[in-house]
Amino acid sequence: MRQAFKDHLAKLEQDIFTMGEMVCIATNRAVKALKEQNVEEAKKIEHDDIYINEKRWAIEEKCINLIATQQPVATDLRELIAVLNIVTELERMGDYAEGIAKIVINIGDQPHVKPLIDIPRMAEIAVDMINKTLRAYAERDDKSARLICKQDDEVDELYTQVYRELLTIMIEDPKTITGATYLLWTSHNLERIADRVTNICERIIFLVTGEMVENVSKY
Repeated sequence: MRQAFKDHLAKLEQDIFTMGEMVCIATNRAVKALKEQNVEEAKKIEHDDIYINEKRWAIEEKCINLIATQQPVATDLRELIAVLNIVTELERMGDYAEGIAKIVINIGDQPHVKPLIDIPRMAEIAVDMINKTLRAYAERDDKSARLICKQDDEVDELYTQVYRELLTIMIEDPKTITGATYLLWTSHNLERIADRVTNICERIIFLVTGEMVENVSKY
């Protein structure tokens, strides 16, 4: 029974890595579509979000079946709850990537109100955080999870910088308000992806240590 549970858990972890890769790809595709103002690609990204959702549902179904058939003990339940939390966070990240794709569709061929420098950098850091977090989960590495959370500060700083720049642009030229708002929404979505990564890191720390912490980057 114990070996069977471990085998099932290993498969669940592989599903999580697959889902994480799907989210990273969606995020990169969405920001690339924004830079290139590729509306057709954005429509594909919007459609493909269903595959991320389906992956979440499939993983949740497997967790429910394990609870029903494998008689998990307390430590097993902690593992399964971690899986459920992680896939929930990943699914929401996918929604943020889809949201960026919708913004690309709304912008269409209207020129951006500012060069896209900080927004792609935010995406780069956020995707790096996702990949590192999944490795920390696989290795049950709570120390790495704590360090990853500190990268969220970088994303927050970039978001603040983008916000201030766009606010200045809107004040100086009210005609840019719509375009600036779209970019502000985009940067907000990326900032939220990084926040969701920190939620996963907090879950990893709990999984390894039993310690429930919030605002890990402050520790």
